Amino acid sequence: MDFLLQGLALLKVISLMPWFEISGNEMNLMRALGLLLMLFFVWRTGLFFEYSIVRVGADSRGKASPGWYAISRIGRYLVWIIGAALGMAYLGFNMTNFAVLGGMIGVGVGFGLQNIISNFVSGIIILIEKIIKVDDFVDLQSGVMGKVTEINLRYTRVTTTDLIDIIVPNSEFISGRVVNWTLGERVRRLHIPFGVAYGVDKNLVKEAAIAAAHRVAGTETSKDRAPDAWLVKFGESSLDFELVVWVGSESISSPGKTQALYLWAIEDELSKRNIEIPFPQRDLHIRSGTLAVSLRKAE
Repeated sequence: MDFLLQGLALLKVISLMPWFEISGNEMNLMRALGLLLMLFFVWRTGLFFEYSIVRVGADSRGKASPGWYAISRIGRYLVWIIGAALGMAYLGFNMTNFAVLGGMIGVGVGFGLQNIISNFVSGIIILIEKIIKVDDFVDLQSGVMGKVTEINLRYTRVTTTDLIDIIVPNSEFISGRVVNWTLGERVRRLHIPFGVAYGVDKNLVKEAAIAAAHRVAGTETSKDRAPDAWLVKFGESSLDFELVVWVGSESISSPGKTQALYLWAIEDELSKRNIEIPFPQRDLHIRSGTLAVSLRKAE
């Protein structure tokens, strides 16, 4: 029993043994353990706060809307910032002096991290205004094209049709041009160009193009969105047509593949009807007098 009491007394002495001082307050093992416990509590509280907000804003599928997601993230960061301030006050830091120093550091860091801050603010705007959503197909001014697979506060992940993940800073969606193919509608109209030889029956070409459109899966065939063929130009070597079709969301996500499928089907239907797809043609006119003079000079 005496040995146990002596051990507890020794443990108390060790835990209270000062390591160093901070603003007149001694730092020891007991204070360090208290700080760790406080930080752990703050960390768990921040996660619980975020989870609770997400649960409140969740829909029937259990997914929170982008606005609620942004609020939950901001709430978690605020809890962590408040917890860090309380931890520093617990260690004995003078928060008034620290606020002045923190303001000076914040100005310097703000200039150095202005891009990160810009992306963070842009992420909040994207999530609240819902200008893009997960599964939207976008075309950015920088040339990036693909499906949005993840939206974070600092960046957005865009997956191309070749399954390449591209990390795009959120500020690019706010400051640059963004074409969102699926923002309001989940269908899109495509123009598939092709040409046929002069002298071919135009109605037969239209029949072939529409038949080709019906062969491709995903083509909209309702009355107001039925496939059609337009004569758009008298080319140098061909009559230039466009197959105009409406396609669903699956075809929108792979425009290159979709156009290839329509061109394949168009070539098949034109071949069935013996409709010629012409090669480029040039007419060469030779003046006999000029040619004779040129030959004599060559001799």
